[in-house]
Amino acid sequence: MARDEERLRILKMIEAGQITAEQGLELLKALQEAGAAPEASPSSARWLRIRVTDVASGRQRVHVSIPLSLADLGLRISGRFISGIPGGQLQELLEHLRKGMAGKLVEVVDEEEGERVEIIVD
Repeated sequence: MARDEERLRILKMIEAGQITAEQGLELLKALQEAGAAPEASPSSARWLRIRVTDVASGRQRVHVSIPLSLADLGLRISGRFISGIPGGQLQELLEHLRKGMAGKLVEVVDEEEGERVEIIVD
């Protein structure tokens, strides 16, 4: 059942224009390949949350929640396309996440645009 929900999330991300159809296809293939891996129990489900807020008003502009298992697949697939992050650091981050790392990973404030971006694992 969780796999069906992850597939639906990928399709909705394509529909919303958050990812391209090609990226979605890669994610779906990776999800299918990972099908042999045991699923986490619902009580241990973890999420990657991305929030963008307006610095002045505190109003939330974007709030995206992705199952960590799907984010893990996406990072593994897109790792070869991500520039600016050495492959070793990306693999190290993935390993920490698999071992249970939680909390705020990134917080960036763009003074020019007046936005705060936070990436959190919980």
